[in-house]
Amino acid sequence: MDEHSILSIALGSVIGGILAMTGAGGGILAVPVLIFGLGLSMTQAAPVGLLAVALAASVGAVLGLKQGVVRYKAAAFISSIGIIAAPLGLQLAQRIPNKPLALVFSVVLVYASVRMLRNASREIRNGGAAPRGEVLPCVLNPAKGRLRWTLPCARVLALTGFVSGLLSGLLGVGGGFVIIPALTRYTNLEMKSIVATSLAVIALVSIGGVTAAAISGVMYWQAAVPFAAGAVLGLIAGRQLAHKLAVPRLQQAFSIVGILAAIMLAATVLGLHA
Repeated sequence: MDEHSILSIALGSVIGGILAMTGAGGGILAVPVLIFGLGLSMTQAAPVGLLAVALAASVGAVLGLKQGVVRYKAAAFISSIGIIAAPLGLQLAQRIPNKPLALVFSVVLVYASVRMLRNASREIRNGGAAPRGEVLPCVLNPAKGRLRWTLPCARVLALTGFVSGLLSGLLGVGGGFVIIPALTRYTNLEMKSIVATSLAVIALVSIGGVTAAAISGVMYWQAAVPFAAGAVLGLIAGRQLAHKLAVPRLQQAFSIVGILAAIMLAATVLGLHA
């Protein structure tokens, strides 16, 4: 095994660990890691990151199903919309030049990082998650323990699927930074169920994007295979540590790293680095 493959596995394990401990963020950080760590271009890094996230999230989703915390009907509905939107995002990515695409990615990464930082800081300050609204579109039926499927609920979940799928194909991200806040804001699910359901959606949507990338011939397999293997190993290891660590603190750390990565990426693209 050459040094490039070993480095790919190591970097992938970091992404898998982040995905395991936060339920989001691993995918969006994979692209700058691939760009700066392995020297890939934006168009090369996006499909590689997507493959790694797809495999790691699939492992997490299967483990969540065994624990009975995945809302599989909601996950299937969200991902069905996302799978339709992912190829649209991939087509856009192939038509947009590398520099503008990287700048768009930087903006999205800053947005996701700042939002996660604010939520984590609020949770630490208040000693818990922020209270949810009294009227939510998607709520569990206490008698059956299943979501009540109403038109407002279906509309919210469909929009979540479309946005996460589009960004998945366009930027090579899993979409957890869209799915987690949406499920937190619009449902009354417990956080462990939200994270597990998010991983299931990420897995299904990412697989759709990976398939489209492979068919289009834009997957850089030399880096993709070891990076994805590392991500799976990182996720498995991260799940063992997640319950021992303070998730809000991890989210704060990820957010700061994400903001710095976005600044570095934008500076590199604009030629502002030394």
